[in-house]
Amino acid sequence: MRIITGFHAIEEELRVLESNLEGKNSKGKKTPLPEGLTILYAKPGPRVKKILELAGKLGIAAEETDPKKLDALASALPPLARDHRGIVFQMAHADEKAPLRLEDAIKQLAVKEKAIVIILDSITDPHNTGAIIRSADQFGVDLVIIPEHRSATDFEVIARTSAGASAWVPIVLATNLVRAAEQLKEAGFWLYGADAGGTPLGQLAFADKAAVVMGSEGKGIAQLLSKKCDAIVSIPTRGRLDSLNVSVAAGVILYEITRK
Repeated sequence: MRIITGFHAIEEELRVLESNLEGKNSKGKKTPLPEGLTILYAKPGPRVKKILELAGKLGIAAEETDPKKLDALASALPPLARDHRGIVFQMAHADEKAPLRLEDAIKQLAVKEKAIVIILDSITDPHNTGAIIRSADQFGVDLVIIPEHRSATDFEVIARTSAGASAWVPIVLATNLVRAAEQLKEAGFWLYGADAGGTPLGQLAFADKAAVVMGSEGKGIAQLLSKKCDAIVSIPTRGRLDSLNVSVAAGVILYEITRK
């Protein structure tokens, strides 16, 4: 069973189901709704009503219940996802959201003429990860790669911190980022590492198939992964602090890639 909390996360999950039902997904195929979908809510406030309307349009059952039941359902979630705000989306026959397989995702991108990938190296703050995924959705990123270890990988928390954007952006977990970088290069991607001292952002011409590596704010990009990059890019700034927040930096770079 999968439990989703958060207004945005629930709403976007419903919109994905709606898109699949209408065949407006990336595969262009209509996908029936899974069984066992239920919206549980404590009281119908304005934001809850909006979700109930969308659920009703899809034929998903809604049930008013005691807040204590919602507390119990959310209690097994990570702390950041337990604040249900009076509504929970229960998917009775679904496991926790499983990411794509890296090999399958890269195979799909190998045939594309243009594509954008983001690699997140040791970014442990789920708020940063969520914010990057939200930017990834806005700028049409095709894939986000997150390492299995030393990163924020709890998808229910990321669904909350990304305001539901993780429902739309393909995400894979990689056991080895260096190997993932090699596979991307074999598929025709150029790798760009974001780090101070690199080529200023406005002076760099990005390839049609670009993979951007974002490192942690404390340690930056791991040395072995940095060596796989075809170029290092930096964002010129005028402030007194050392650098931008990693999620802000990712948004700036994605804007620059997509505006040309």
